[in-house]
Amino acid sequence: MTSTHRLQVLIAAFFTLVVIAFAVLLVSWRVQKPIFLKGAVTVESSDPPKERPIADVEVAAPAHMAGPGTVKSDSSGFFTIQLQRFVRRGNAITLRFHHPQYQDLELKDFVGDKLYVVHMVPLSEPPTAVHRAEVTVGNVRVRYSVKAQTDLSVGSVAKAFQIENKGNVPCKKQRPCSPDGKWKAAIGSVSLDAGAGNTFRNARASCIAGPCPFTKIESDKFTQGGQTIMVAARDWSDTATFLLEAEVFHPMVSQIVHESYPVIFGDGLNFTLPVSAEGVSLEADLDGQMVIFPVGPSVLFSWADCNARANPDQTRVFRCELRPGYKFQ
Repeated sequence: MTSTHRLQVLIAAFFTLVVIAFAVLLVSWRVQKPIFLKGAVTVESSDPPKERPIADVEVAAPAHMAGPGTVKSDSSGFFTIQLQRFVRRGNAITLRFHHPQYQDLELKDFVGDKLYVVHMVPLSEPPTAVHRAEVTVGNVRVRYSVKAQTDLSVGSVAKAFQIENKGNVPCKKQRPCSPDGKWKAAIGSVSLDAGAGNTFRNARASCIAGPCPFTKIESDKFTQGGQTIMVAARDWSDTATFLLEAEVFHPMVSQIVHESYPVIFGDGLNFTLPVSAEGVSLEADLDGQMVIFPVGPSVLFSWADCNARANPDQTRVFRCELRPGYKFQ
């Protein structure tokens, strides 16, 4: 092999390696999943209960790393930012946080598998005018109702039935027979209907007359209750009498009113509501006068700024912060 030919082979091998490396990098880039930065924004405070979540905070990352635009924190202060595919863990990044009621914040950090918890400092409130006294908010309570089902007893029923049979007659494999297959038997049944909207409870059936030791409850469709119940019995001796009894209940739906007291930390108020809560209202004494504030889909009060969010189990969490000119008693 000449030196020229050997050089051509080396050049061809080099370009082949370059093409393979490029292809590997391209496939790796396409397979690489984008990184998501997740975090939460709260109020800066030395007292943990006062670190309230801050909603609607504008969170921005460098445009070349996360694309144009900003994301906003939700009512729990949570935010998530999707980074470009080429961004790797360990790359330096600067996140900027803005909210009109808090000091702007710039966070210099590195991309990694971590949770970014940010604390923002509220802007100083203008002093309350001397001639205007602060309105006192006291005795705050939450009222709501939940539907509860109660069952009203409306009576009881009893029905007797007989199973006619003659004892000591061989079965001769002509069903029905006694449980051991020796004696001829008979089967009888009876059913009860509680009526539309009613249900049976505490149903019971038993033999009350005749040769009861030679009888057996054959089919139990009564102990579970319901609108209709039925019992069947077997008798392999002389005629026996059975009795089926049950109590009748009518289900009713009623509204039960609950009252609870929110938890207050500083100027913040917190309370939760169950999924079934209806007719929610917030009651408070403003300068000694009781006022009722309905709580609808949007929580709007003259004396507080509030937000609400739903937990995974659909219970609702409410957070309120007093407006300037108001104070808790």
